[in-house]
Amino acid sequence: MITEVLYRKWRPQTLADVVGQEHVTQTLLNALAQERVAHAYLFCGPRGTGKTSTARILAKAVNCLKNGRGEPCNDCHICQAVTGGSALDLIEIDAASNRGIDEVRDLRERANYSPSEARFKIYIIDEVHMMTTPAFNALLKTLEEPPPHIIFILATTEAHKLPLTIVSRCQRFDFRRISQEATLGRLETICQAEGVEPDPWVLRFISRASGGSLRDAENLLEQLMVSYGNRIEPRHVRELLGISAEMPLEVFIASMLRGDVAESLRILHGVVEQGANLRYFQRELLEYLRSLMMVVAGAEDVVDIPAEEMTSLKGLAPEIGLEDVTRALHIFSGVDLKADGAGPFALETALVEVCLGLGKRIARPEASARFSDSSKESLEKPPAPVKESPPPIQQTTDLPPETVATPRPEAREPDEPAGPEPSPPDDEERPGPEPVPINDIDVFRRRWPELVDALKGQGSKGSLDALLRNACEPIAIEGETLVVGFYYPFHKSKIEDPKYRHLVEKKVSEVFGAPYKIRCDLVTRESPPPPARTPDHGPLVQAALEMGARVLDDGLEKAN
Repeated sequence: MITEVLYRKWRPQTLADVVGQEHVTQTLLNALAQERVAHAYLFCGPRGTGKTSTARILAKAVNCLKNGRGEPCNDCHICQAVTGGSALDLIEIDAASNRGIDEVRDLRERANYSPSEARFKIYIIDEVHMMTTPAFNALLKTLEEPPPHIIFILATTEAHKLPLTIVSRCQRFDFRRISQEATLGRLETICQAEGVEPDPWVLRFISRASGGSLRDAENLLEQLMVSYGNRIEPRHVRELLGISAEMPLEVFIASMLRGDVAESLRILHGVVEQGANLRYFQRELLEYLRSLMMVVAGAEDVVDIPAEEMTSLKGLAPEIGLEDVTRALHIFSGVDLKADGAGPFALETALVEVCLGLGKRIARPEASARFSDSSKESLEKPPAPVKESPPPIQQTTDLPPETVATPRPEAREPDEPAGPEPSPPDDEERPGPEPVPINDIDVFRRRWPELVDALKGQGSKGSLDALLRNACEPIAIEGETLVVGFYYPFHKSKIEDPKYRHLVEKKVSEVFGAPYKIRCDLVTRESPPPPARTPDHGPLVQAALEMGARVLDDGLEKAN
């Protein structure tokens, strides 16, 4: 015996039954009461939010034999025919399979005929964005000035794909995603009527997992009812969807926010070992991080989650900044789990990247205390030879500013010969290159090939170095901006793209030891920029130039 599925059995039959779309239903009720029903409507919004159901209710309401100026009675034979799908004057068209100009021409011809028994003939065109451009053009005139007995209702999930000429001829209603509270209330009503006794957590979980689609929520509830009967427990949901039962998501998030790579990887490994659905795990992780971002940003009132989850989020919020949680969202949203053979590798890589970024930003109180104690001892005891790499110097309130300043070479007597510089231990990290003087453009020109080689493999196709090799050269330094002259507009426009310019600026900072912004100018190869003047300065001025000074007026113009 074939039974009717829940989402069809519980399809709303009046405008008051439509869940979460009060802004639409109230306007339609007002139009019915004032007999100002439009000739064409456009219902757009996400799937499962009631677009087609509302269109059918409107078709019943305008043709109802008992009312006609409000809610349908659902008792007259017109209402019952629409509900049962046998109404002759309700024509539903699937634009995905009837998208051509021939189908629209046939529609236009049939639209001229009067209704068989109802007051209005209703055309519901579902997924209307799938129609071809010639079909839209053929529909324009009829949609703008239809016969007086015709009402068009267009429904789509992608309104941005419709021509503006179509949209402007309709009254548009945007259906919203249904809130978790509204979905939860509807599921409770269904369970009570169907004799189902689910655990309260189950319905909250279904409401959150449906993503604002009531149809998806009803389908998931029915799947659980068929699989486990009328008593549904949390373990049933985990078994059906492949969700880890041992690891609450907040535990995983908390270890990640601490920058604890090892613990986070162990938890993720446990999730994989239990056979959890990694795609669903990723979706839940992103939803949790999104809610955390809202709480950290102070917009907790827009987060639609149960009270106990909000308490958990508020406990985590002080441990992370808005920049960090946004970075974690960006990284995890870029993980592609479509290839089943990849396993957890992509998630593990993203997890390590997030933890490393957080580990650099989160303060370590124990490290600060150790440094504070060792610094105090160093003020009281003579310096000892360094055998191990010291911890990074941090500014603390226990030390005056001069104790953390850059160390200066010890003073020695004039007659004392300078001894050899002690070589650093092998395991000690050697200092990087000194920052290039801000006015030394010749250094940039000399080391430009080194920068180009360092960009090999960068860019969307790994050919970013080709855009800079033999196609440009550094021409000037303006403050912290490096001006690069390009010989061809093509190469200049490519590097001006933010995603490429960011890579070049990052590599310039690594190669030359100081952050620089990039500005692109167009120059000709035949007339390269004049070389920097190097007048013969005295030893005092030369020493100042080497320390980063800049000559404002050397008198050459006056002399000439």
